[in-house]
Amino acid sequence: MAARRTAAAGATAAAGSGEDSTSLELDELMPWSVRPLRTGRSWVSGPDPAALRARWERLAAAEGPEQERLFRPSRSRTPHTPVAALPGRSTAGAGAAAGTGRFAREPGACPDPVRILHGPFDEQWLLPDHRLIDAARPELWRVGDGRQLFAVEHGYVPQTGAGPALSVTHLLPDGHSPAGRPGRIRPLYRRPDATDPNLAPGLLDVVRTRLGPQEAGPESVLAWILAAALPAPSGCRIPLPADAEVWAAGVELGRELTRVQLRGARGGERPRLPGGRRPYVRAALPARPTGIVYDAEAEALVIGDGRISPVPAGAWEFTVSGVRVLELWFDRRAAAAVGAVPEGVEADGLEVVGARGWTPEWTSELLELITVLALLDGLRPRQEALRARLERAPLISRDELRAAGVLPVPASVRRPASVLGHQEEGPEGQFALL
Repeated sequence: MAARRTAAAGATAAAGSGEDSTSLELDELMPWSVRPLRTGRSWVSGPDPAALRARWERLAAAEGPEQERLFRPSRSRTPHTPVAALPGRSTAGAGAAAGTGRFAREPGACPDPVRILHGPFDEQWLLPDHRLIDAARPELWRVGDGRQLFAVEHGYVPQTGAGPALSVTHLLPDGHSPAGRPGRIRPLYRRPDATDPNLAPGLLDVVRTRLGPQEAGPESVLAWILAAALPAPSGCRIPLPADAEVWAAGVELGRELTRVQLRGARGGERPRLPGGRRPYVRAALPARPTGIVYDAEAEALVIGDGRISPVPAGAWEFTVSGVRVLELWFDRRAAAAVGAVPEGVEADGLEVVGARGWTPEWTSELLELITVLALLDGLRPRQEALRARLERAPLISRDELRAAGVLPVPASVRRPASVLGHQEEGPEGQFALL
């Protein structure tokens, strides 16, 4: 096991040094990427949708200077900024939807909060109103549908252990990184309805020729990337095998990683640990918890007088960019339960609105997160074995991809594709042409 870790670490170091000619940059395989969302104000997202609705109501009821203060204006957004609606969220649609006129003049009804992925493995909520968000990345909303998958790179932090280089989600990801420089967001498809794969032109043809047509779909390529990705300062590096058996093993592993991370979405089963290992609430969690402790001997999370067990050590120690996922997830909700605000934020701002203690939904989400992290930790030996095989296996080289015309990637596929299937409402209710 130690030898395999050393080999994998050596491959990672080589990938980051610029001397590795065997692995490819993720940017070469999935060329279209989008920068993380930039909300500009922390109160527009959070773990509790009821709190977001309460914040909206307070902001909409305020007037003049008080509304301006609560809004927290930026260069991109003020209560007087007219903007285009987010794709799929215009007032022409059904239900509560965001407006496009000036918020100060006509805020409208509160839009239904949408589920997002706030950084690695943290599912939260967002008010989907473009008037409130500095950089919402409409190109992501435009292609997000029931068949889209997003690969999200994690911020690179050297010497931080064996955390994953990237993750996959069906939710809109905001790209937040708990530490280090945030990574890019890469949709699997460039257009809705799973059309126009976000893969280097010709890559699928090379894969089919070398590895067999049965494993050559876009989701198979994404599965391989998820299983084989190595973190590096310049972005994820991906070794591409020329051995069909190695490829098949990696794709199978990547599909399992995807299944766990999707948490039952797209018709899959929700992640579950074997019967005797499923975590349960042994003592009710307090309404306003102040800290979390891991009891390694009892394999239990201790939260005030509350207790959850069994919690495998691998779930508690699971890190991304050197940050423990469970601890960060808990800290965010413990702060939201009491209305604590981030450093530098006004104590009477919208962030404190809606604090109602620890919710039952959070307890259910915590049990599921423990399960997800335990299952992902259980797949690590297979990832290490795959990387060890890649040390010995023949690889598809950059020179071969150049000869096949796959590299260099055309500049056109690094830009968003045109999506002409629907109208989008522009500022002040005018329709925009795409």
